[in-house]
Amino acid sequence: MAIFVHPQGICESSQVGEGTRVWAFAHLLPGACVGDNCNICDHVFVENDVVIGDRTTVKCGVQLWDGMRVGNDVFIGPNATFTNDKFPRSGQWQDSVVQTIIEDGASIGANATILPGLRIGKRAMIGAGAVVTHDVPPGAILVGNPARITGYVGMHSPSARLTSEEKSLQPGLRKPVLGEAFLIALPSHSDARGNLAVAEFSELPFMPQRMFFVHDVPSQYVRGEHAHRICQQLLVCVEGSVAVVVDDGRTREEVLLDTPGLGLYIPANLWTTQYRHQPHSVVAVFASHPYDPDDYIRDYNEFIDLAGKKGTCRSVK
Repeated sequence: MAIFVHPQGICESSQVGEGTRVWAFAHLLPGACVGDNCNICDHVFVENDVVIGDRTTVKCGVQLWDGMRVGNDVFIGPNATFTNDKFPRSGQWQDSVVQTIIEDGASIGANATILPGLRIGKRAMIGAGAVVTHDVPPGAILVGNPARITGYVGMHSPSARLTSEEKSLQPGLRKPVLGEAFLIALPSHSDARGNLAVAEFSELPFMPQRMFFVHDVPSQYVRGEHAHRICQQLLVCVEGSVAVVVDDGRTREEVLLDTPGLGLYIPANLWTTQYRHQPHSVVAVFASHPYDPDDYIRDYNEFIDLAGKKGTCRSVK
């Protein structure tokens, strides 16, 4: 199947895959590399050092500058703006440009702006008009200026929770979340002097060897974004609230930690992300092992490979 170039389009590149369509007033420079079955719409400009994967759509009015790396099945909405110079000056040229990477399946909304050198993770979704200033985790949904994470693809509310009755009437109750991860109701006691929540380490699958606190996280930022090879953890939000996404490479579940009487057990080899931190939230983390940087899996694609999973995450009802 040959490529299609509109009579008023310009395709100077010989590296364009079969079935790709280049529409009116689009211009591809000689060094551009475009995959199969792409749709390059009107008034799109693609510079030389640009790679576009298969089945990607670039809507009208988009410019893809040197350093862009766009994956397969990506959607780029009308007039989305990309940049490759952090400190632009007229008449001054960079020695080299930074790469901006849009991973497979991501969607960029109309009029969104992506700052240079960022990575937009797999199947992430950027809302219309958003201004993205930081890397975007896989599957995250971002809106606003500056763009902030408001959710994850396929999830509309926390899908695993313990009711207030369960917490108060059944201390120690465990509710499965995903795989071997579970929520646990920590024994809590209240009287006129205040409240007391207790974590009995003997009831956990591990004996903690380390403890640390995560606090004062600005609401637009995420924490976690990694898995552990052997380390297990228990997360307890002792002040405020935080949403936690757990991911086995095929399925995602979200839980809300909003009381010291609730813990989340996270086994090894499970990817986690914490977001939607309330102001002044404090999360206590109990870990089964001392800190070891080699125990962390920080690249989501590496995690997927190690998990032996293929395909995209299904929606969680």
